[in-house]
Amino acid sequence: MGSLSRESFEDFLDSLKQAGVAITGEDELRERLATAQSWRYAFMTMAANGSAIGIRFESCGSGCDEAEVRRTLDAYHLPTGSQTILSALKMQH
Repeated sequence: MGSLSRESFEDFLDSLKQAGVAITGEDELRERLATAQSWRYAFMTMAANGSAIGIRFESCGSGCDEAEVRRTLDAYHLPTGSQTILSALKMQH
């Protein structure tokens, strides 16, 4: 569990972007994750409900590497249900 505390949301978001995920409202998302007690749960909330405040996750024009997104979610130990972001990406092509 000690390694979880060293994994930053900044690195996580950068990894998602490298996998082809575009984040609308990224500055707002980063602010919210920075102040959250658990950035992982805050991220899940934003992935599910963030569109109401302008935070959206979309596939970049060149496409999204779904396998890399899955690896990123697993590598950063996101809670059960984190695959929701993949559904959101598929719906927002």
